[in-house]
Amino acid sequence: MNYDLPYCGLWQSGFEKKAVPVTPDYPELKTLIQSMFDTMYDSAGVGLAAPQINFSIRLFVVDGEPFSDEEPTLVKFKKVFINPEMIDESGNKWKFNEGCLSIPGVREDVDRHSVVHLKYMDENFVEHTETFDGIAARIIQHEYDHLEGVLFTDRLSPLKRQLLKGKLNDISRGKVNVDYKMKFMSK
Repeated sequence: MNYDLPYCGLWQSGFEKKAVPVTPDYPELKTLIQSMFDTMYDSAGVGLAAPQINFSIRLFVVDGEPFSDEEPTLVKFKKVFINPEMIDESGNKWKFNEGCLSIPGVREDVDRHSVVHLKYMDENFVEHTETFDGIAARIIQHEYDHLEGVLFTDRLSPLKRQLLKGKLNDISRGKVNVDYKMKFMSK
């Protein structure tokens, strides 16, 4: 089962709150995780956070394989992150052109740290503390932001956001063509 991807225009949809922790007894969690991977793949994404499919829980999935030509370490970089906690962001900041399944057709350069240190649980609720760098760190930071009620567009300069306002408004009204199903939030 694939989920509709809602427009995650957190700045207007009321989803700017932080997602809540997931417990091991969360109903059908394994099914939800598999459906998130299926939805992400069907949408040609490399990450998907639960708030993007209207579940306000601290869960995201990633698969960095599409970037493995640039970073060979991403060949088998497929992970589930439950209740992640950002311990530290470090390293040089670098710009990278980001997009989001929830904001189709909008891509902009975003400044992010090159290294993240994260504590999280996997799909079996085994705790991990790991350091990620490069594109893996970027994917994680982008998806982690969704759990914190932040979109990549929130990280742009006020001028850049103002320039995108018309496009974002069109997306929120459903005036967008995508190859995947979307659910649009009403005001």
